[in-house]
Amino acid sequence: MLSETAIAFITVVSAQRRIEIFDEQISSLDQLIPLLQKRVQEGASSPAETLRAQVAADLFRVDRERARTQLATARRDLATLTGDSSPRFGEAVGRLANVGQPPSFQSVLQAIEANPQLMRWTAVTAQRNAELILARLKPIPDVHLSAGWRHFQDTDDNAVRLGVSIPLPVFDQNTGNIIAAEEMLAKTGAERAINKLVLISIAGRAYDALNGALAELKLLRTSVIPNARSAAETIQSGYLQGRFTLLELLDVRGSVLQALLREQEALQNFHIAIATIEGLVGSPFSLTRESSR
Repeated sequence: MLSETAIAFITVVSAQRRIEIFDEQISSLDQLIPLLQKRVQEGASSPAETLRAQVAADLFRVDRERARTQLATARRDLATLTGDSSPRFGEAVGRLANVGQPPSFQSVLQAIEANPQLMRWTAVTAQRNAELILARLKPIPDVHLSAGWRHFQDTDDNAVRLGVSIPLPVFDQNTGNIIAAEEMLAKTGAERAINKLVLISIAGRAYDALNGALAELKLLRTSVIPNARSAAETIQSGYLQGRFTLLELLDVRGSVLQALLREQEALQNFHIAIATIEGLVGSPFSLTRESSR
């Protein structure tokens, strides 16, 4: 439950950041449109360029509306997990930009052994072992006693009849109960093993997603985003000087937007993977922290 709530919270924070990214890019294009109109008035550009820039900004607005819908859904999911039918909280505050190197997967596997789901099977196994021991300690069958009253008509006498019944051990060694206890113990062991494999599989997928997100973030932060921003600044400056076309400017703006959205998606995947692993091991996941962009 705590892991699900953490993931829902991360989703809300990430959705908020996506809207901020769209706001930044829309604002940038909105600032460009007056410059385009001035160029049109000076005869340096076609009126179609102003419309093209407006279309690009409006398409960003369409994407922002979609992001707002996703945020509303994420907020509702988080509210449901916290016991409310609708969101009663304001903006979610969280720093997703910080990431770090995870410990080895082997340490994760060792921590999974303490998972409450597996600990429960340890208790169940102990109970099944006790039942098997009791079954093996009971090879002697139960003794059955009987009593009755009898009247003899010939002599007009009355008598009490007592009976003792002891099944022969050669025919009853409590085998049925022993077999049943052994089968229950084996079933318990098999169910625990399956449960453990499921947990390991989930942890493995989360760990792979974590490392994949780190690799994406490294490439985005060291190369893609800085280069896209630099290219955008250069092309915008060159466009005002007539050295680049509007299409080239809009294209590089789109590249900046996509790079920032990809970064946010990778951050969301990273922190969801962390929350998933923490839910499996039942304790905070230790990371070697790295500085944020």
